[in-house]
Amino acid sequence: MRISTKGRYGLAVMVCLAERNGENQTAVDISKRLDVSKIYLEQVLSLLKGAGLVQSVKGSQGGYFLDTAPSAITVYEVLKATENGLFEKTEAAAGEGSTLSVDKSLNKLVWDGLEASVATALKGVTLQDIVDDIKRGGYMFYI
Repeated sequence: MRISTKGRYGLAVMVCLAERNGENQTAVDISKRLDVSKIYLEQVLSLLKGAGLVQSVKGSQGGYFLDTAPSAITVYEVLKATENGLFEKTEAAAGEGSTLSVDKSLNKLVWDGLEASVATALKGVTLQDIVDDIKRGGYMFYI
């Protein structure tokens, strides 16, 4: 699976907001923490705000903050807000004039199950899960 830059940045932004939940964080602060372009980050924040995942306050004391608790926001919701094509239905494999039942079988046995499995996996991870893992130090790899 390939997640676009918007999706990856969207998750990273949401984790940053979740780590300091309850605090207003400016786009400048977040872009410095993530070492990404502020302009691109603002586009991602706009998508997250449009999806109702993030709120903003204008002014000198303004910034962005999560609309709900990190434990109530799943990775699925974040990617759905930032990834245009990730959750679109799979296009037909056979042409419109085909008399074969290829598409029905592919949908039934492959695509529908795959989409359901991906959605289930993404819905099973919340921002709080990610923050908790960060606090534990992530994973250790020994060579």
